[in-house]
Amino acid sequence: MKRALWLVFATAVAVPLAGQGVVVAPHAVIMDHRSRSGSVLLYNPNPEPAEITISLLYGYPVTDSTGNIVLRTVETPDSTEPSAAGWLQAFPRRLTVAPLERQTIRLLARPPAGLKDGEYWARLVIAAKGGRVPVTGVADTAIKIGLTLEVRTIIGINYRKGAVQTGVRLSNVRATPAGDTVQVHARLERTGNAAFIGTVHAVLTDSTGRKRGEFALPLGVYRTLEPRFAMPVGVLPRGRYRLRVDVEAKREDLAPELLLSAPAAHDSIEVRIP
Repeated sequence: MKRALWLVFATAVAVPLAGQGVVVAPHAVIMDHRSRSGSVLLYNPNPEPAEITISLLYGYPVTDSTGNIVLRTVETPDSTEPSAAGWLQAFPRRLTVAPLERQTIRLLARPPAGLKDGEYWARLVIAAKGGRVPVTGVADTAIKIGLTLEVRTIIGINYRKGAVQTGVRLSNVRATPAGDTVQVHARLERTGNAAFIGTVHAVLTDSTGRKRGEFALPLGVYRTLEPRFAMPVGVLPRGRYRLRVDVEAKREDLAPELLLSAPAAHDSIEVRIP
């Protein structure tokens, strides 16, 4: 059975909010067949203890009909799916992290015998309970009501065995002006036997070469994506503009040695503002 969840990329940002989750680092874990191990560091920035539950699932990012990136999960993946969720283990699975304290989650792989070369995927789910958020709108009485929140952070685990390579094909780039933004659409198709992890960077320039809009966003292409990105541009005069899109195997939030090298993909189109 398949189901779609909103994909969580960077929920681990420390802000002073009661009931928030823990800070998780790194944002992705890369494991190889030689060490068969990895780790994740949890930090509790809250003034109350956080009860943590760790689980694993199989899933990968896809795009819905509107171009939003969501996480498709497969509860019982068959042998055709490159799932590592069934043979990865996390220790401990349940723990309590004290306020302003850190804890390490150890990851251990027990792959089946005869595992073929390639990359296998799983998602680590960190569910954190802690703190109470007051409920507003309650009559002024001696009774205090609050909600205990559970915040889930989901990060990717990529397990690599043998020769792995990746790449991305960029096609069908198009742009639609929409008020003070330009909606940018593209098709991204992974090549090779491993996920493409990188950054999509787009720049809109006018006829003089002046930059009028830009964005740079991290993404992972595990199969095929057809995302939509909103580029803020303000109020643009009528005329012709040039949109350039670059997709590169670079990420500011991940160490370079964790990324597979791949040729960059480029495309550019004309955008008319009527």
